[in-house]
Amino acid sequence: MSDEGYEMEYIKEAFDTNWIAPLGKNINEFENEFAKKIGSKAAAALTTGTGAIHLALKAAGIGEGDIVFCPTLTFSATANPIIYQHAIPVFIDSDYKSWNMCPNALEEAFEKYPEVKAVMVVHLYGLSADMDKIVELCKKYNVILIEDAAESLGTYYKGKPVGTFGDYGIFSFNGNKIITTSGGGMLVSDNEERIAKARFWATQSRDQARHYQHSELGFNYRMSNVVAGIGRGQLKVLDQRVEKKKYIFEFYKRELGNLDGIQMMPTNEWDNSNYWLSAITLNGNVRPIDIMDALEKENIESRHVWKPMHLQPYFEKFDFVGTDVSEKLFDNGVCLPSDTKMNDGDLERVVEIIKGLWR
Repeated sequence: MSDEGYEMEYIKEAFDTNWIAPLGKNINEFENEFAKKIGSKAAAALTTGTGAIHLALKAAGIGEGDIVFCPTLTFSATANPIIYQHAIPVFIDSDYKSWNMCPNALEEAFEKYPEVKAVMVVHLYGLSADMDKIVELCKKYNVILIEDAAESLGTYYKGKPVGTFGDYGIFSFNGNKIITTSGGGMLVSDNEERIAKARFWATQSRDQARHYQHSELGFNYRMSNVVAGIGRGQLKVLDQRVEKKKYIFEFYKRELGNLDGIQMMPTNEWDNSNYWLSAITLNGNVRPIDIMDALEKENIESRHVWKPMHLQPYFEKFDFVGTDVSEKLFDNGVCLPSDTKMNDGDLERVVEIIKGLWR
């Protein structure tokens, strides 16, 4: 819940007006308020960010046998919808500068697969990808660009919100995201006609008819009016959440940054991050498992950086373009506790446990 409790006002309105289903004022207003917040012309509120990626691919015309470039260092929800559309993912390595899709590896992939139909870029952990170079390459090869900004609502690249550089952008409101509706997602685009079509698909592709008629395959992806009310309340405190996430990152940087072998996740001159997660890499005697085990003994959760998709049993049959950057980030990376409800005492407890490994 937000710090101000705005959600209950909108939830109560949904119940008072008896609009509980995937129709109602909250859905319309959440879409409008969200689109305005990030500077996009249109938005569709959906049940998940994964569903938003799926409909973005469908709206982009991606189908059987089409090649889609996808970062290897990401959560499987980025790659799974490519398979839903019977398309073929080709995984692209990261670079150390951004931890995101490497423009050099992307260019190499274009040369290898000139028939590619779309590029999916991810803004990992709130860190913006190197968008100027990626957009330039997509324009050069005339391919659709889709941005998975599930982890990066509130992040800006050179003053422009991520998720608004490509043809489509997606966001997630899962329980662990910077704002949450417990579950949910948003698809955004400046192509209002395509967003309208996505809403149609998301409501089982029900035709305009007096009876139930379906001329296209549909999906049950539309957000409910109650959940959208939660989203409207959460959106009001997004800027406060970003401030707190940055505070947590700066706390860890100040307290841990001087320990031998620790490096904080990168920040760049182009990147105004939402700092969704504070992550570190290790190159000394202390290993990620040492930190995770020490924290776990005190009932504190931490995690590995994402395991690259091209190393996953399901996806290892697909091609990978790059070197070993994403593998090294996985091998050496740790995501630290980063919840906005953490106070200074909680943060001090985490850093003291970690410092203990160096003593």
